[in-house]
Amino acid sequence: MWEKDAPPERPSWLRTCPLPAKSRGGEVVAYPMVDDELALLWLLDYGCVDLHVWTSRCDRPDRPDYVLFDLDPKGGGRFGDAVAAARVLRDALELLGLASLPRTTGGAGLHVHVPIARRHTHEETRRFARVVTEAVRRTNPQLFERVAVDVKMNGYGQQIVSAYSVRPLPGAPVATPLAWDELREGLDPRAFTMAAVVGRVERLGDLAEPLLRGRQRLDRALASLAR
Repeated sequence: MWEKDAPPERPSWLRTCPLPAKSRGGEVVAYPMVDDELALLWLLDYGCVDLHVWTSRCDRPDRPDYVLFDLDPKGGGRFGDAVAAARVLRDALELLGLASLPRTTGGAGLHVHVPIARRHTHEETRRFARVVTEAVRRTNPQLFERVAVDVKMNGYGQQIVSAYSVRPLPGAPVATPLAWDELREGLDPRAFTMAAVVGRVERLGDLAEPLLRGRQRLDRALASLAR
């Protein structure tokens, strides 16, 4: 079951973020705010398994923290194709002067995030993602015939799987932030189990943390792509 609203029986201390939902004709949804350990534990006790989040925060819902590229092998294809496509995307972003972060989704695909300053709109991030995607498709047509790149989740009210969320799949894989040098042929996303990811965080820290302090701007990149 997919549930957005904080339930009526929620504890009084659980904060919510009331925002209108386009999918409900503007009806306000009371999104639960999971910003501390106690709130997370309550969600788990309530029965939540995989957690999905906006790309923006409650205080500025119209200003996302990052651009998202969602890569999935087509037709049950190879995860290695998604890895190759993510690398191509990373190189293209670097040419535009932008750093990015990869993440497994816990499923068959990958996410590539571009941390940005909280001044761009969702429309701007989607337009940027669309233009970059078209550019890499033109330069690598055979690869991107095998990998779908979804950019529509760059939008107000869209929700994506959270970093470190367990997925309801065999083995309970976790959506795991990675370093780019880990993203190589032969990587198995199913290896990122709960126990493995706890160990990773103890060794490496939170590799997703830069998403919350982005300073990159899209203006210059958009201008260069328009030429």
